[in-house]
Amino acid sequence: MDIHELRKHVEALRFTPQEPVRWLAPKELTRTAVKVALAAVFAGYSDKREIQGALEAGLLRAPLADPGAEEIWIDFVADLGDGFEATASVASALAADRLAVAGPAPLPRGSLLVLGGDQVYPVASTTAYEDRMKGPYRAALPSAPDEPLMVALPGNHDWYDGLTAFLRVFAQESPIGGWQTRQTRSYFAVELPQHWWLVGLDSQLGSYFDDPQRRYFETHLSPRLRPGDSVIVCSAAPTWVKSGEEPDAFNSLHWFDRNIVRTRFDRATRKREDTGASIRLWLTGDKHHYARYAERLPDDGPGADDALPPDPRRRQMVTCGLGGAYLAATHRLPKALPLPPATSRMREKDDPPSAFALAQQTYPDAGESRSLARGIAAFWSPHWLPRRNPGFAVLAGVVHMVLALILCGAFALAEGRHKPVDALRAADGDDLLGLLCTSAALFVLPFVIGWWTGLLRERRPVAPSGPVVVVLFQLAVTTAALTGTVAIAQLVPASWNGFMFLAILLVVAAVAGASLGSQLFALWVLWTNHGLVAEWQMSGQSIDDHKGFVRMHIGRDGRLTLYPLALDGTCRDWDLDEVADTPAAWTRPVPATPRTVRLIEEPFVIARHGQGQPPPAPADPAEDAV
Repeated sequence: MDIHELRKHVEALRFTPQEPVRWLAPKELTRTAVKVALAAVFAGYSDKREIQGALEAGLLRAPLADPGAEEIWIDFVADLGDGFEATASVASALAADRLAVAGPAPLPRGSLLVLGGDQVYPVASTTAYEDRMKGPYRAALPSAPDEPLMVALPGNHDWYDGLTAFLRVFAQESPIGGWQTRQTRSYFAVELPQHWWLVGLDSQLGSYFDDPQRRYFETHLSPRLRPGDSVIVCSAAPTWVKSGEEPDAFNSLHWFDRNIVRTRFDRATRKREDTGASIRLWLTGDKHHYARYAERLPDDGPGADDALPPDPRRRQMVTCGLGGAYLAATHRLPKALPLPPATSRMREKDDPPSAFALAQQTYPDAGESRSLARGIAAFWSPHWLPRRNPGFAVLAGVVHMVLALILCGAFALAEGRHKPVDALRAADGDDLLGLLCTSAALFVLPFVIGWWTGLLRERRPVAPSGPVVVVLFQLAVTTAALTGTVAIAQLVPASWNGFMFLAILLVVAAVAGASLGSQLFALWVLWTNHGLVAEWQMSGQSIDDHKGFVRMHIGRDGRLTLYPLALDGTCRDWDLDEVADTPAAWTRPVPATPRTVRLIEEPFVIARHGQGQPPPAPADPAEDAV
């Protein structure tokens, strides 16, 4: 059965399966814009992280499937709480006791599941978490004897309600199906085997680290780091990718690296001392694709190309936001990153900066990404803007109906008539030609204005601003609709009354706006290559295939192996399975046909910091570990 059939069994499922968010639908645009504005205004005045300082918090320890083996499997998934089919498909793969993967042997389920942010869309609420995240994950793993640990860090969508619902879901130590939650704040540190640590940071919409969070890591992480220890840092956004346009974007993560991981503050001597530890992997979501940046090593040489050979010594930066939300583009990713950039305003930073290069394999790859982006303006595509967002087409039609009435009134004034409908009915061939010329001029005008302004200001022609293009193009469409109505007027019997003629005008304007107006808007979105509008190329399509996650293994040799996994298609056919639970049985959806899981790229290995040296002395047991 499909999602529509599943929604008939809401009481038995105990949640309501949701359709993917239509990001360019007027309702979602308005609601998200209001939430973003409120979050931006009040974030600095009502920071839940400051309040969390009153909550008890300690170090977390990951459960080991085999305590004597001193190895662990870890799963990382991000951007998951969107449409049911995509979210549940990924959750089912995560929950499999042994996951069949094309190529390597079956991979065991992780003893630790890390949720990398944006656990719900479009905005956080108790109901949204229940329907879009908790329901599908509880159904995927109703129970598990090994009780895997689940930790979560908040993304921007989790923050849009001030983090209220997030803390109720993930910080009250309540289980979600077979996964157990143990964190009490929106950030955490987990001790792993073989001198590895996993850290989750809460950057609260890109702001500085709050004082309680800083003190948490200074108390529970820094004092326990020993020479040779390695750290995995999970953050809510790949700020390193933004560093080219925003030189200070990476500052917070770099500060954490320098002042929490690599050094610690000795309160007795009032000096900083080296810990001998290092961040070996940065892991994040937020961007709904897979991309990896590998560190350049000194022996790569200045002429090394972007396709760096595998080397366990390299530090890695991985983005994997394929947990359920719409697919994002990869073809505009920068090829190289100096971190932190030389133009960063940090007073204390690494000099020279570390250099990272984009790995050759992304998901989707650059060619497929360009092809998928064009789908928003391809009227034959199932992801065409008005087809994927019917509400947007309706809005465009209504806007053009209003514009048609305004232009009709303006035409009547120009003709010296009091009744706009009579002016249109009395129009002749010259008037029709004039309207056609006006429509053509409105198409050309934004480019002429942009080029002329560029010649005057910068001595070179420049493209016109996007909003100007959009407005004038929409006016051109309405003028063309008005022209068509005037042409129809020559064929309509004179006995028709004005209301019938007005109805024709409004129908023509609505159809032209919903189709041609939406198409021109889609072409403008496709033409834009940066900023929020460029992101609409993919978010406007809500592509819910191409999903995945990262499975990691810390082996007995201390090396970390990453398996980037992809589900090329989501499950759209579901069966119902009864769960014998207390106090009452309930029903869960299970895939009728399991999805094929494959590797995005070959597994790559990250060596522990200083591997090859004598093993560091074990840290003292943490009395406050939970």
